[in-house]
Amino acid sequence: MPANKRLLLLPGDGIGPEVMTEVRRVIDWVGRNRAVSFDITEDFVGGAAIDAVGKPITDETVARAKAADAVLFGAVGGPKWDKLGFAQRPEIGILTLRRELGLFANLRPALVLDPLVEASTLKPEVVRGLDLMIVREATGGIYFGEPRGVDMLPDGQKRGINTEVYTTGEIERVGRIAFELAGKRAGRLCSVEKANVMESGLLWRETMTALGAREFPGIALSHMYADNCAMQLVRNPRQFDVIVTSNLFGDLLSDLASMLTGSLGMLPSATLGAPDARGKRPALYEPIHGSAPDIAGKGIANPMAEILSFAMLLRWSFTLEDEAAMIERACTNVLATGLRTPDVMAPGCTKIGTTDMGTEVVKELDRLAA
Repeated sequence: MPANKRLLLLPGDGIGPEVMTEVRRVIDWVGRNRAVSFDITEDFVGGAAIDAVGKPITDETVARAKAADAVLFGAVGGPKWDKLGFAQRPEIGILTLRRELGLFANLRPALVLDPLVEASTLKPEVVRGLDLMIVREATGGIYFGEPRGVDMLPDGQKRGINTEVYTTGEIERVGRIAFELAGKRAGRLCSVEKANVMESGLLWRETMTALGAREFPGIALSHMYADNCAMQLVRNPRQFDVIVTSNLFGDLLSDLASMLTGSLGMLPSATLGAPDARGKRPALYEPIHGSAPDIAGKGIANPMAEILSFAMLLRWSFTLEDEAAMIERACTNVLATGLRTPDVMAPGCTKIGTTDMGTEVVKELDRLAA
């Protein structure tokens, strides 16, 4: 790979710029202290892009994303733009990037770090040691299916329409990533759908079963209905290793799983596309906490999900496992000292803000590298 890794940073809205500022410090640290350097470009997306250029994302920004080796995303949305209409909402920015870059597999880990066991609302014995990955299909299903829209009926009522639709190919390509990921972990994959009431779910189950038997016979494949999976995630989450599911169910289940860990502010994600002829795989990395407009500008947002998203970027886009693991270890070590942002605050700990947490992570990186 080229010596300089090309990164596009899209801070976005709400707390996005605040947490991106802190990850820039980590990126700079890696550039100074490790055998890797970065060419960084920053651009507008979401509400920030609407304010700057009148639309949630421009063709020029999409072109920069395609040219980059990886995209690091903040968050989009907020009440400021709620009245602009469905087609102009800030979230169009991230949906456009997923579609234009072909980012079809969203990886969302749910990992309970030892210092945060008590931060979960579940009993410690239920969540201690939890380490699962949810693979969510990201460019199909009900969020992209046609027909869609709001119709006016003859009697004056309105009817909202969204269509859940999947092809065999769409299911297989996200399934392969999930099977391959399970092969690098504990070798167990749970495929989740609603085959009992949805034809698209039945096709999902049939396709995953055939794919596993044909290409991944060494992976233990199981199936579960989405409603049961939600219940099982709360009852016994450690039964899962890797979960693969559709766009809608993945959206719901990954947010549910995130709270097993104690805070949305701790969880990163990666969204991957198919590698090209040279092996370059388009990828976008983002925290799953959203723009959190209620705390934006207060200096209290947790930057760790963004920092850990950068660690995922190093691992998945650049195969820099040592650097990724060092960043993850630095975050864990800082939490172990009792320093916490408000979202993961606990009795006996010391509350600090966004900037101070970024400072502590960089200081811990210095210590680990010494």
